[in-house]
Amino acid sequence: MKKKSIVNLIRYYSEKNDNAFKNVAFDIARDFNNSGDQEIAEYIMSLLSDANSFSPQSNDKEDLYFKKLEINSNPLPLPKIIADDILGIVNAIDKKMGVNKFLFKGKPGTGKTETAKQIGRILNREVYEVNFDSLIDYKLGETSKRISKMFEEIYDVKNPSKTIFLFDELDAIAINRINSNDLREMGRATSSFIRGLDRINNDTVIIATTNLFDDFDKAIVRRFDSVIDFDRYTQSDLLSISETILDEYLSKDSNLSKNSRLFKKIASLMNPIPAPGELRNIIKTSVAFSNPKNSYDYFARLFANVTNNKIIGIEDYEKFGFSLREIEILTGKSKSSLSRDLRGKK
Repeated sequence: MKKKSIVNLIRYYSEKNDNAFKNVAFDIARDFNNSGDQEIAEYIMSLLSDANSFSPQSNDKEDLYFKKLEINSNPLPLPKIIADDILGIVNAIDKKMGVNKFLFKGKPGTGKTETAKQIGRILNREVYEVNFDSLIDYKLGETSKRISKMFEEIYDVKNPSKTIFLFDELDAIAINRINSNDLREMGRATSSFIRGLDRINNDTVIIATTNLFDDFDKAIVRRFDSVIDFDRYTQSDLLSISETILDEYLSKDSNLSKNSRLFKKIASLMNPIPAPGELRNIIKTSVAFSNPKNSYDYFARLFANVTNNKIIGIEDYEKFGFSLREIEILTGKSKSSLSRDLRGKK
């Protein structure tokens, strides 16, 4: 038995990392079996089996290299040009023609990861994200070995038609290869990854994402059947998406009121309108932080966020083209009070 296995066993136990603990225990059992101690190996396996543990031969890939992602039914607003490509992916997977490896490129927050999860929901497949932290190691040859072992686990899945494997931000390999002092080491890791992709069977779906496509290894890119560009949002797309996101959060609180015209005016002040990920954060915090006794308070918070609190006086609202009613919502002041203030200014 390897000393490293004992150390890892204790470490994972102390960290309460059950999946990693069980995987090391299985490795120890295999070592005993290979050395001829079948009785001890079977005893360890029976203990783990009684504990309903992860088995490398099971369809549950929740272990050191994989994390099962939660999939929700929240709307995923995409522009038609990207949505059409995603529909094409769904069709390709359903046809089982061997078109099963896809690369999503685009800036952070453009919906790459969430789209992969929603493809899983549509196809009734579980999505497992690859844990790069457990793969990359600066010991000579270790990263390459771990990548090979990770792919072996993918090959061993009993029912690949029920899973999707997500390599989120595959840049982790490319960035390390570019910046590493030992280019040969990362070159070996890249070669292991390429060999792993080449052996994927037609029923196994692989989706990878990258924020740095221009620096991406071209030999890896060629292994993917299709590259989907997520940097194709127009400002009109983002304005429409922002309202869809708002509706999602308003539906969770019946005390909140909506004014589409005012919302679009505020959203249009963002130049440029940010990607959906940042949009969601802006809208979510504005709604979450709003005063529950004021159904329109989130508008004031949203406006302050968009303008970086640069409003000085009442006349500034007029410069943005807001009506008296809209200024009333944004400031919380009555129309009569606002009228007096505006007359005084003039």
